[in-house]
Amino acid sequence: MLPLSVLTVAATTFSVVTTEMLPVGLLTSFSEGLGVSDGTAGLTVTMPGVIAALAALLLPVAVRRADRRTVLCALMALLAAANLLSALAPAFGVLLAARVLVGVCIGGVWAIAAGLGVRLVREESAGRATTVIFSGIAVASVLGVPAGTLLGELAGWRWAFAVMAAFALAVAGLLAAALPALPASAVVRLGTFPALLRNAPLRAGLLVVLSLVTGHFAAYTYVRPVLERAPGLGAGLISASLLAYGIAGIAGNFAAGTLAARDPRRALLAISAALAAAVLLLGPAGGSLLASVALLIAWGLAYGGVSVATQHWILAAAPRAREAASGLFAAVFNAAIALGALTGGLVADGFGTTDVLWLGGGLAGLALLVVAYTTKGTATAYAKEAATGAR
Repeated sequence: MLPLSVLTVAATTFSVVTTEMLPVGLLTSFSEGLGVSDGTAGLTVTMPGVIAALAALLLPVAVRRADRRTVLCALMALLAAANLLSALAPAFGVLLAARVLVGVCIGGVWAIAAGLGVRLVREESAGRATTVIFSGIAVASVLGVPAGTLLGELAGWRWAFAVMAAFALAVAGLLAAALPALPASAVVRLGTFPALLRNAPLRAGLLVVLSLVTGHFAAYTYVRPVLERAPGLGAGLISASLLAYGIAGIAGNFAAGTLAARDPRRALLAISAALAAAVLLLGPAGGSLLASVALLIAWGLAYGGVSVATQHWILAAAPRAREAASGLFAAVFNAAIALGALTGGLVADGFGTTDVLWLGGGLAGLALLVVAYTTKGTATAYAKEAATGAR
């Protein structure tokens, strides 16, 4: 049984991911309410991702020796304030300013929380703790964002942000009560990041993150029009299929986390191969309802393990610089989200929505080659060092 501290950190990641993606389901509502176009309203999704990529690198440097429990509590209090400001925003400019604060919280939380599993439990439970912390991503997609969208439809978009403000504040209180003191394990300086990038397995892991996440978001952004090609797959079945995709993502997170805790290379080989196959086959399978749904679920199962498996790889590659490595991981991950949405849009506009599947599948194939090129001996050596590294 994992301690409450781990579950509370998972609630923290759930909070930031739900807040980050909440505008996706509320875009039409607040664009009409604040008098802006849907394209302009989309900045509320893009802006936090860009700011998060910067914050993931700069915040660990800024907080230096501050206790990480205090930093996480402060970030969740800031998230609560940002959500409240969003709920009360009288104009779009104010809402966008609030989303900038959300970006700071996203980057800061992931830079610190991603590597906390090894500090909150005994060594033999560290892999499971990390998996649970990362489950906040999948649970936010399946429960948090749909629930926020439903609340927005029933009571108005402002109430969705207000509820998330209250939830974030409650999580801040839980963090203060449940987490032990977490003094900085090492001081992170700007010069730490270039030094880390000389680590070849770490560079390989970051390239895998960039390839998988960019490819996923390039393709998944347009998954609805792709699914609409299948005969008999109406709006109701598409929603049910996307729910099944999300549930498969939760299962994939736990399955990959268990494997990656022992062998991150093997886990990423399986994930990259499965993701490439599912995305590439979804194009030719467009004429079959059963095949399209099955491949979508396989996609969810594979992508659900990306975050936790790549984080295990990153921590194994830099066991004595966990927080700085997690900051690089979070920065690349968020930059890849923005890059995926951008490149997917360019391909969809220039060639067609189904062609984004070739981009997404091709980038997953590139990740497979990178993982395969990183020799098993090298990966195993780093994994062993991680097991005995500083906690």
